Amino acid sequence: MVEQLQLGASDIAVSPLGLGCWQFSGGRGLAGRYWEALPSEVEEDIVRLALDGGVNWFDTAEVYGWGTSESALSRSLRRLGRKSGDVVIATKWWPLFRFAGHIRKSIAERLHRLDGFDIDLYQVHQPYSFSSVAAQMNAMADLVEAGKIRVIGVSNFSARAMEKAFKVLAGRDLPLVSNQMRYSLLDRAIEANGVLDAARDLGITIIAHSPLAQGILSGRFHDDPSHVARLTGPRKRLAAFSRRGLERTRPLVEALREIATQYDATPSQVALNWLIHVHGDTVVAIPGASRVSQMEDNLGALRFALSQEHLARLDQLSSQFKA
Repeated sequence: MVEQLQLGASDIAVSPLGLGCWQFSGGRGLAGRYWEALPSEVEEDIVRLALDGGVNWFDTAEVYGWGTSESALSRSLRRLGRKSGDVVIATKWWPLFRFAGHIRKSIAERLHRLDGFDIDLYQVHQPYSFSSVAAQMNAMADLVEAGKIRVIGVSNFSARAMEKAFKVLAGRDLPLVSNQMRYSLLDRAIEANGVLDAARDLGITIIAHSPLAQGILSGRFHDDPSHVARLTGPRKRLAAFSRRGLERTRPLVEALREIATQYDATPSQVALNWLIHVHGDTVVAIPGASRVSQMEDNLGALRFALSQEHLARLDQLSSQFKA
């Protein structure tokens, strides 16, 4: 049985790892082009394996193929015999070039895409809309009061914006339960910019997206850099995938390999295990999977706990990535 953690100051309990569903975008839209389109049977197999492995929550978003990911997730869950309430569903509103009023206007489309599955956690995907953080939070609060969503989160919010959102919702007697941030051994900026400290102080859960740094922490790109050329979409052009970027991260990946041998694990599993243990209950993670083998690998991170010695060693080796 996989232990479950409380999501912020809510009554929602989630497994330390959820399944990020960005890769279910069908190759549609700017965000969707990061990943190859997956056959529906592969999506279903990934969701089935996640469920069988004790994962009880799934994170998707409007911008992931403009609803394609939401539809793919709900279709897979329905085919697997799940119904609303059996799992925790998180999705996100895309704010760019929009006003807060669109949050209320577009909720019917989100629910339509999820096809009978309720929205447990609704998040503002990033803080940059034509409206203030306060206006966005008040619109989200209206949805809670209307019974359209269960709890509210944000994504990619700075410490200051997160604190503002928290304060506005507190005025409506509602909690801000989460902030979804890029966080991994190769991107520890939230430890230096105040986000992690503020989350701890306010009782907000950090949901770590890209917890394997787009796959770099698996070590496969270090083993065979030709894998970079075979990536689809803009990911291959990120600096971390360049020859210089891979050489910079090689010492950490080699340490992950060494530590992994002591747990009969993989580098990816060690990287995920560090993330969900080093800060107690504050951080949960949502690795994605575009193959069944990747989902199997992710689940292996739930079967052990790194020693304090190994947590500290990885902390020291990755400290350069706090900047």
